[in-house]
Amino acid sequence: MDIADISPIEQFVIDKVRDMRKERNLTQRDLAYQLDIDQSFLAAIESPKGRAKYNLNLLNELAKIFKCS
Repeated sequence: MDIADISPIEQFVIDKVRDMRKERNLTQRDLAYQLDIDQSFLAAIESPKGRAKYNLNLLNELAKIFKCS
């Protein structure tokens, strides 16, 4: 999968979550633990070459973790 295959909204969400994670000084491992997913899955989401994407359940959990809606 090439970065061109990711829609603009998907890329926005990936970038925003990464930025929020870093602002809170969380590693991928820290956030993956809170989401109860494997760190390698989170790395695949954040990687431009990864095929993984956030699903609605993960987005809902992220909103709780980051205290946003």
